[in-house]
Amino acid sequence: MANVAVVGAQWGDEGKGKIVDWLSSRADVVVRFQGGHNAGHTLVIDGVEYKLSLLPSGVVRPGKLSVIGNGVVVDPWALLAEITAIAGKGVEVTPENLVVAENAALILPVHGAIDRAREEASGAAKIGTTGRGIGPAYEDKVGRRAIRLCDLADPEVLADKVDRLLGHHNVFLRALGAGPIERGPFLDQLLEIAPKILPFAGVVWQRLEEVRQAGKRILFEGAQGAMLDIDHGTYPFVTSSNTVASQAATGSGIGAGAVGTVLGISKAYTTRVGAGPFPTEQDNAVGDQIRERGREFGTVTGRKRRCGWFDAVLVRQAVKVGGIDGIALTKLDVLDGIDNLQVCTAYRWRGETIHHLPASRAAQAEVEPIYESFDGWHDSTRGARSWRQLPATAIKYIRRVEELIEAPVTLLSTSPEREDTILMHDPFRD
Repeated sequence: MANVAVVGAQWGDEGKGKIVDWLSSRADVVVRFQGGHNAGHTLVIDGVEYKLSLLPSGVVRPGKLSVIGNGVVVDPWALLAEITAIAGKGVEVTPENLVVAENAALILPVHGAIDRAREEASGAAKIGTTGRGIGPAYEDKVGRRAIRLCDLADPEVLADKVDRLLGHHNVFLRALGAGPIERGPFLDQLLEIAPKILPFAGVVWQRLEEVRQAGKRILFEGAQGAMLDIDHGTYPFVTSSNTVASQAATGSGIGAGAVGTVLGISKAYTTRVGAGPFPTEQDNAVGDQIRERGREFGTVTGRKRRCGWFDAVLVRQAVKVGGIDGIALTKLDVLDGIDNLQVCTAYRWRGETIHHLPASRAAQAEVEPIYESFDGWHDSTRGARSWRQLPATAIKYIRRVEELIEAPVTLLSTSPEREDTILMHDPFRD
């Protein structure tokens, strides 16, 4: 039986949380392998809504081991707050069912301060970050000055690392017109949080190897989407980590060959949050209709998502770059009742037809979508659980999407509810 990696095939917010939760019934372990608490997943189970950011979506299922890998940057205060919040809905999270990589880099208050000060100083040129410190935390990791989870267990080492960290960041905070972070209170915060978070620390790569040797199934849960990848996305309007499936191995400490099947998640239309290019954006009544019907507001920030038609060029590119074997198509029901649907099949750029999104920021801003039109459907697809319940025109739309993205639709989601899912191919058996 294959392991499965679930990744976003657009700009994030594709509905990965529900799909991972649905698939986790077939898995023994669910692993987050990149990103931070800027990524929000919403699950709806038996009418109860769960909003998760750092916790893997499988945490709501009893008997599953949830893992936060070394590729994730972890805000310990946010993680504990999330554990407390979900406990209020009857889900108990303990060191028995959650392990956090001891070598995971931490997001600290100084990172949020730097993040927000930079965005404020950038004015109209801002990237559109959530201000939660994810980018600066990854910078510290690469710059080899990060404080990692294991460092909290050694107060002497921790104090030395705090001095180095603040020596670097306070210079920039002053330059940006923000107040410096004081060493004493900052160190006290870390010493206070340490005994609360350290019980969850573990040797993740070793645990996963034991699980693999035992023949158990692992589900790798990505955050954001391929077009937000630091290398392959719409740079610089991207996140600070690699979001494609190859990161599942690096970000969890498992061999690349053990990742298995790659399932990409894509909406039946397109959305993105924040600044950056968006060729098929509909800044009009159509976009407003999709936003309202799809409840397209950020799980973490509440920001309105920009909405537009399905972009087959982008999803096909994500399929190729990310090694995606099949797509889970979500929110088909949001398109119910729209008379005429459009799908972008190529771009027009400087008089030429091209079939990929260029890497250049200027070129990305200039491309114009070339559309193919489809008849819509008036019958409801919401809640459909079998192929025969779908209108013929909806099936035609899905089949054409498969042709354009050069990958099969292996799962179809027709509402936020866990069981409103149509399975064409089980990714754990393919």
